[in-house]
Amino acid sequence: MSFKIQINALRRRITRSLTKNVGTAKLKNNRNANSKVDFKNVLISRPNHRLGNLLLISPLVQEINATFPDCKIDLFVKGGLAPIIFKNYTSVDNYINLPKKPFNELLKYIQVWIKIKQKKYDLVINIDKNSSSGRLSTQYANADYKFFGEDNEAITTRYKDHVHMAKYPLYEFRYYLEQLGFPNKEKEIPTINMKLSNLELKQSKIILDELVPNDKKTIAIFTFATGEKCYSPEWWNPFYEKLKIAFPDYHIVEVLPVENVSQINFKAPSFYSKDVREIAAFIANTELFIGADSGIMHLACASQIPVLGLFSVTIPEKYEPYGNGSIAIDTNTTTAEGIIELAKVRLLSSL
Repeated sequence: MSFKIQINALRRRITRSLTKNVGTAKLKNNRNANSKVDFKNVLISRPNHRLGNLLLISPLVQEINATFPDCKIDLFVKGGLAPIIFKNYTSVDNYINLPKKPFNELLKYIQVWIKIKQKKYDLVINIDKNSSSGRLSTQYANADYKFFGEDNEAITTRYKDHVHMAKYPLYEFRYYLEQLGFPNKEKEIPTINMKLSNLELKQSKIILDELVPNDKKTIAIFTFATGEKCYSPEWWNPFYEKLKIAFPDYHIVEVLPVENVSQINFKAPSFYSKDVREIAAFIANTELFIGADSGIMHLACASQIPVLGLFSVTIPEKYEPYGNGSIAIDTNTTTAEGIIELAKVRLLSSL
């Protein structure tokens, strides 16, 4: 582990220790019990730049918009991906962008916190209870209602899948609405969704047809991931060969990471793009996605096709793909042949 990584890990531990007790859920105490709460301005705090973590906000955005159609949502984020991801979400009104390196951009950093304080919100939601910036921004914001993402026994005992990063904030939102007199909602959780346009889908279909003939349907694979989540070429190469034998009636295309590397040494036809919406639209034109836990795995979920997420080190319950027949697979206990059988089931159900 590099010295820089060690310093960043130590910094995170210190800031989390200092902020872990900042804030508790706040409900307006002096409200009229007979009046109906109507949220018009909401702030969602998720100051993280990672693709997957930003995509996991989308179910909550959908839920808020469905419950309060006239509501405008501000996202407190980091980096420039959020406007791209939420391009077709008309309810998202503003992006409050936290600099990645606050000490190098001190003036902008201060302006961000002033901007949060100046606006009056009806509700502020912190997504990750372990995020120091998230907890501080929620505490600092001007709002009558605040949720910090802390564990709530009423939620954890009711929902077995409460651990999931996309689901807990939504369950928390529903729970506190119940406390405000709204009817209990037990409907299905919205899926992660990029809301791709028909034009985006059509343009990416042209790209796919140029890459492989349109005489067969296509399976997409993603062989990369960060750190220990990345499977080795020794794992991917035999799996790819078995995949080709098992699915002779399908093209197999590799979606490449921004690093433009391949764990199968570019043996399959490959697609490369730095545009996350184009990547999602390309995957949406395939029948099945297979890849390790990563931002691209969540992007595949957001493209609304079945996803087989491969997990070996991270907690599946926290980040597993869901919806559209998607599942998490523990490769510590599931063989390549077992993964292929699960792929067959997904492809048969989509016929």
